[in-house]
Amino acid sequence: MKIFRYLLLLAAVMLSINCSTSEKEKEATGEVVVLKKADFLARICNYEANADTFIYEGSKACIIDFYADWCGPCKKVEPILKELAKEYKGKVSFYKINVDDERELATLFRIQSIPTYLVISADGVPQFAQGAQPRESFVQIIEEYLLKKK
Repeated sequence: MKIFRYLLLLAAVMLSINCSTSEKEKEATGEVVVLKKADFLARICNYEANADTFIYEGSKACIIDFYADWCGPCKKVEPILKELAKEYKGKVSFYKINVDDERELATLFRIQSIPTYLVISADGVPQFAQGAQPRESFVQIIEEYLLKKK
């Protein structure tokens, strides 16, 4: 019986290790990554260290979706962003920030309505877009602004 419990515990530990995927691994596989404040400071902009200037910490362009779980338009756009994250894997990073969980970030960027998108080119220039966008609008933003294709 002790051996059975030990094996069961060992299997549970191994399963949790294998199932836990780091945020960097999620991004590399073309997933939309949920950002918390600490992740935002490390990957997007450390506004605590650089209060006066937006300095982009990323190496490639990104789209950050400010959303809420209860928001209908946010839910409508979610599958579009998931699809685009896979399509542009390795070229554009896709993130999302829950405004209810990360109120400081929502306040910092003066998010008044959702969904709102913070779009940052590889050279670190941020732009905002608001409202539920169709797939074609996201593709245009990605191709023309983020990837600089015309």
